[in-house]
Amino acid sequence: IISKGELVSDEKYAILQSLKSEVEAKVGNDRKYTWLLIGQSILVLVVFYASFVFLKNVNRDVFNSNLDVFFLTSIMVVFFVITKLMLQWEGLSVYVIPYCIIPLLIRTFFGNRLALFYFILSIFLISFIVPNPFEFIVLQILTGMLTIFTVLNVNKRAELFYTAVITFVVISVSYFGFLLIQEADIAKVDPSDFIWFAIAAILTLLTYPLIYMAEKVFGYISDVTLLELADTNNKLLRELNMKAPGTFQHSLQVSNLAEEAIQTIGGNPLLVRTGALYHDIGKMYAPAYFIENQTTGVNPHDELGYEESADIIIGHVIKGVELAKEYKLPEQIIDFIRTHHGTTKTQYFLRMFKNENTELDIDESIFEYPGPIPFSKETAVLMMADSVEAASRSLRNYDNESITKLVEGIIDSQVAQQQFVNTNITFNDIKVIKKLFIKKLMNIYHIRIEYPK
Repeated sequence: IISKGELVSDEKYAILQSLKSEVEAKVGNDRKYTWLLIGQSILVLVVFYASFVFLKNVNRDVFNSNLDVFFLTSIMVVFFVITKLMLQWEGLSVYVIPYCIIPLLIRTFFGNRLALFYFILSIFLISFIVPNPFEFIVLQILTGMLTIFTVLNVNKRAELFYTAVITFVVISVSYFGFLLIQEADIAKVDPSDFIWFAIAAILTLLTYPLIYMAEKVFGYISDVTLLELADTNNKLLRELNMKAPGTFQHSLQVSNLAEEAIQTIGGNPLLVRTGALYHDIGKMYAPAYFIENQTTGVNPHDELGYEESADIIIGHVIKGVELAKEYKLPEQIIDFIRTHHGTTKTQYFLRMFKNENTELDIDESIFEYPGPIPFSKETAVLMMADSVEAASRSLRNYDNESITKLVEGIIDSQVAQQQFVNTNITFNDIKVIKKLFIKKLMNIYHIRIEYPK
């Protein structure tokens, strides 16, 4: 602009002053931008700290799972990044992004409470970078809340389309009302804005493939998958019905008992029902060695020693796990196969072996199932239902006293053997389950209740 020793003219001076003003403005803007980043960073830290506190105090199971925390955090970060990228495109609105996918996806695996909380956190997080943050927060939270609590079941295709319609209607009506409050003039409403809402509603249908991806990547299981597995016409259950029809019928009865019990005490009825249908698939390898499949009156155990018989009976758990892995069943279903006998023993063969070998030092571990013991309400209820249903078939008299004694005895024995110490089931839950099983078994065997005279 000017060389060393050159005479400074008025024109040159004006240029230098202009340059000085530009440099000072730029430095000032850089400082403002730095403070802006610091402010946004503080708010982001507050949001993530809020999620930390919530999980620690409200949902310990999720808090203790690094995978679950990573999944929830990833959803927030992904939608934040998508919004950031969308803001770089001129002519596009952030309202084209289907934020309602956040609560729908989380609800599928973790329930309404966690879905709503993380949705609100996500919207707050994203509001730090969008224009008109107050409007954005109001519209998205209203839409998300109504979507969560209006759409009861995203596992059906019709319900998901209904979700898209609800999303569009709610955000459109909310936006219209919000605009009238701000502008007080209906002429200010731009019909083109509703196109973005319609696109976002249609994109909500991506929830289905995203659920599938989450199942594959994170090992979760959704009700959609459980419904498919619970279909008794699928290949594995048809094979069970053909090779071990008695076991198949037993599994159906157990699934009904367990499902109703979980509905009563709280839990996932569809999960326990599906787990019950598959818990005994290992019996297909030697169906004749299990009493429910013995229709000819011949018992092959009569030709075997007690240890060998126990090995076959216990083996159905190990074989069941192997078969389940071969058919690529989810781990959540395989857990029911592993735990439905816990670490109990094959009492009949152990007792008979003791009676015939009174002088021997017996290794009882030969007669013990490998475990592990149940670790959830659902797996605990399946163990109870399985044992009670199987034992009820051997009753001579199906009266109230016999059934009550059977149910009380079996479940009390399991409690005494500490089979439920790793579960969150309570003694009151167990009391309720006992009453329910007694009632259901009396109905199954058509027992009339004797009323006092």
